[in-house]
Amino acid sequence: MDIEEIFKAYDIRGLTDGQLTESAAQLIGSAFAEFVKSEDSAAVVVAVGYDIRHSSPGLAAAFRDGVNRQGTDVIDLGLMATDMIYYAAGALNVPGAMITASHNPKEYNGIKLCRAGALPIGVDSGLTEIKQLVLDPPAPADTPGSQSPKDVRGDYVDHLFEIVDASAFNEMSVAVDAGNGMAGVVIEQVFGRIPSKLHGLYLEPDGDFPNHHPDPLRPENLEDLLREMESSPYDLGVAFDGDADRAFFIDDEGTALPGSTTTAIIARWFLAREPGATIVHNLICSKAVPETVEAMGGTPIRTRVGHSYIKEVMKESGAIFGGEHSGHYYFRDNFRADSGMLAMLVLMQVMAEDGRKLSEIRTEVEPYQQSGEINFRVEEKEAMARLIGEKLGGQADHLDGLTLTFDDRWLNLRASNTEPVLRLNVEGPDAVAVDETVDQVASIISGAGGERV
Repeated sequence: MDIEEIFKAYDIRGLTDGQLTESAAQLIGSAFAEFVKSEDSAAVVVAVGYDIRHSSPGLAAAFRDGVNRQGTDVIDLGLMATDMIYYAAGALNVPGAMITASHNPKEYNGIKLCRAGALPIGVDSGLTEIKQLVLDPPAPADTPGSQSPKDVRGDYVDHLFEIVDASAFNEMSVAVDAGNGMAGVVIEQVFGRIPSKLHGLYLEPDGDFPNHHPDPLRPENLEDLLREMESSPYDLGVAFDGDADRAFFIDDEGTALPGSTTTAIIARWFLAREPGATIVHNLICSKAVPETVEAMGGTPIRTRVGHSYIKEVMKESGAIFGGEHSGHYYFRDNFRADSGMLAMLVLMQVMAEDGRKLSEIRTEVEPYQQSGEINFRVEEKEAMARLIGEKLGGQADHLDGLTLTFDDRWLNLRASNTEPVLRLNVEGPDAVAVDETVDQVASIISGAGGERV
């Protein structure tokens, strides 16, 4: 087991054949229990949930055993979505662990961790210390902890409808592709509270993911949902990722909404309810997001990419909402945690209250063109980013990777944490400007031995 390989920037992730094994999960459970006890001696309970992957029940059992070894009790939440573990950690005020590899292929698994109150844990906020405790395991307690099951699904749904108003919804028609992932655990219960009509695709959780890969960021994984929306009139299409903490939306004309568009639409809704509030967005979001927030009298805050950074900034600033280009949406009243299900409900309430089609609403917050994320394979990531900065000029900042801002466009280059890859995002006034900038970057990279992947 190579601990360096499975501990990532925001969570733990690896192949279940040789990397994230059950023995590794037990060590991580013990380390996590020791970590939370060192921060709060009263933290004697850890909530644990898991996704539908075939390896998840065994990894969850091993993790729970590891927690128990340190004398810490476990609440076994069973099969669930990641945002449900955040809800449990917030509502019960206990640390939480979710066994999931999100949208990764089925041979992978992982562990997402949080403190009591759903406070984040990342490489700069506890994950490094937990890794050290795995490398240097603590002695087991004299008396092991206990385990007790708990079903929080009903309470979780109640919580969602404390944030949105079920009486505001109408009879819109919604196509939902759960991708055989974890949204299917609760989606029918959610729609049972509102008059909107659910047409579900692949709602049954299945660790083989037999219909398509559970990553709606990849266009091929939206094809079935788009075909369904072409076959019948729908007001909204929704695609969830494997662990359902992310949601992607398709309008009534069959066009996907970028994460920036969804962020801007939801930000306006919150600002209408709480004038002057703060909205957080990551630096890859469109300029339209801060411009929309400012036009509504709110305060935008630009952050690094990643849930642990955004949640920390939301805590410090008191922000009511946060959004990322990647389909993560964070809510102050949801313990500052991300929730694909809650994002869907808020967007549906926006549409019901507005009365217009989503294809009309979106035009008000989409003045720019974006490239989407483009990956380039390079051997020396930092050196390549410096070379591009030197050749293209512009106003540079290094909040997260390299951002170059020009008169009418900007680009961001971020290095992958796990691969020899640079990720490029470009925004400009139109497709011509975006393509021109992408071609400039691609030419520099190919001239230095890199390639687009």
